[in-house]
Amino acid sequence: MKTILDALGIVIVEVSTEKVVATMPVHDATRQPFGQLHGGASVVLAETVASVGSWNLLDMEKEYAVGLEINANHIRGKSEGTVKATGFPIHKGKTTMVWDIKITDEQNDKLICIARCTMAVIKKIANF
Repeated sequence: MKTILDALGIVIVEVSTEKVVATMPVHDATRQPFGQLHGGASVVLAETVASVGSWNLLDMEKEYAVGLEINANHIRGKSEGTVKATGFPIHKGKTTMVWDIKITDEQNDKLICIARCTMAVIKKIANF
């Protein structure tokens, strides 16, 4: 099964209970028509980090997480290379989780985008 991660080239690099790191190339699939990294691609990368991080903190037999809200500030453009997203959980609740994600230029660590993503934690309903 192909996912948006495949389409954009997102790679999960590190997953722990305290941090998630992923990378994404800046290439044709992630650029807007004027050659810069598309803000929507940055948001997909940020929500991916929050989703993977939340998944790692849950009992996947009993619950799952979905994006509830995300906001992003696009600080600087990038036209080629790779970006790195590093996410940290700032709230690990029973019904929501909140993640702070910084997307940086992989070469010089300059901030490209900063995002905050709230994930809803949903209990699975047993099939009767």
